[in-house]
Amino acid sequence: MSTDAEIDAAEERAGLRNPGYEIFIAALSVLSILNLVLLYAVQDAQLDFVLLVMNVVLTVIFLIDFLVRFRAAPSKGGYFWHGFGWADLLASLPFSQAKIFRLFRLIKVYRLLKDYGAKSIARSLIKDRAGSALLSLLLIAILMLEFGSLGLLSLEADAPGANITSASDALWYIIVTMSTVGYGDQYPITNPGRVLGTIIIIIGVGIFGTLTGYLANFFLSPAKRKVDDGLPVPDVTARLQELKELTVRQQAAITELEALVDGK
Repeated sequence: MSTDAEIDAAEERAGLRNPGYEIFIAALSVLSILNLVLLYAVQDAQLDFVLLVMNVVLTVIFLIDFLVRFRAAPSKGGYFWHGFGWADLLASLPFSQAKIFRLFRLIKVYRLLKDYGAKSIARSLIKDRAGSALLSLLLIAILMLEFGSLGLLSLEADAPGANITSASDALWYIIVTMSTVGYGDQYPITNPGRVLGTIIIIIGVGIFGTLTGYLANFFLSPAKRKVDDGLPVPDVTARLQELKELTVRQQAAITELEALVDGK
C-alpha cells in the first residue's frame, strides 16, 4: 500500500494539485460548457438570467484557479505556454465566446487523472476525506443553485398566489435557504416546491456542518512535520532492528521462565 508521502510525490509528478480538487474543477468545466449550450439552444429570459449569475460564479472560481496555478508553477512561462495556462486564463474570462476554452481545461484534467491512475485517485480521496467531502458538497451547492432555482421557478411561477415568480426570486430563495438563514420573504406554496425546498435545507445544513468540521480540523489539528523542517528524521530500519532484538530477548526470557516452571 502506498504511503502518504508516496501519494503526495505521485501527485507532484503528475502535475496535480489534488485529485479531488481536479475532479471538482473538471465538473465545473462540464457545467459551464453545458450552460453555453443552453444559452444558445433555449431562448428564455428567466433561464438567461440564471445562466448569467452562474457565469459570474464560475468565472470567479476559474480565475482564482488560474492565479493559484500560475503562482504555484515552478516555471511560470512553461505553465503559461506549454501547460495551456493561456487557455486557463481565457477560460476564466466572463465572455460567452471564451467559454469554449474550458474544453482545454477539461481535456488537461482528464489526461492528468488518467496518468495518475484510478487506484491512486481513490487512495488520495480516502486520504483527504474531509477535503473531498467539502468539495463534493460545494459542487452539489453550485448545481443546486442553478438547477434548483430553475426547478423551483418551473414549479412555483404559475401557481396561484405564488411569491416565487422570477429567476431572481428563485435564486434568492435558494441562497437564503442553503445558508440556513431563512428570511421567510420567499417561500414555496406548492407541495412539489416544498419537497424541493426541504432537499435544499438538508443540503445547506450538510454543507455548513461539513465546513465547520473542516475548519475546526484545519485550525486545531497539529501540523504535519515535514522532512526538511530541520528536525531529525527517525531511522526506520534501525528502529525495526531494535524491535526485533527486543522480541528475541523477550522470547528467551519466556522460554527460561517456562523451563523453571516445568522443573518445579
